[in-house]
Amino acid sequence: MEGPEFSARGVRIARWPRALTRAGEVRIEDGRLALLTSYGSEIDSAPVSAVRAGRPWFAKADEAVATVNGTRYRLTLHHGDGGQAEESGRFLAALKRAARRS
Repeated sequence: MEGPEFSARGVRIARWPRALTRAGEVRIEDGRLALLTSYGSEIDSAPVSAVRAGRPWFAKADEAVATVNGTRYRLTLHHGDGGQAEESGRFLAALKRAARRS
């Protein structure tokens, strides 16, 4: 059994204008994107082929925006060693790869 294609913990997940969790998890596994709270409860999920994501020009380097089931979420992906831009880029790349496979 394989692990998730992408998993990031400590993610701030916000739905404008408020944060839903400050330490959530974003996971791409088995062709699905899941947004989870810090306790592991599901906020939202959808097949990767139905998810739109990107990094708007006005966003910080560690932020990405994902539209899941018609709802826009702002994801702030933190990384322990200061590699925030790489973490958000890694998320977007993993989402593209997973969408191509499904």
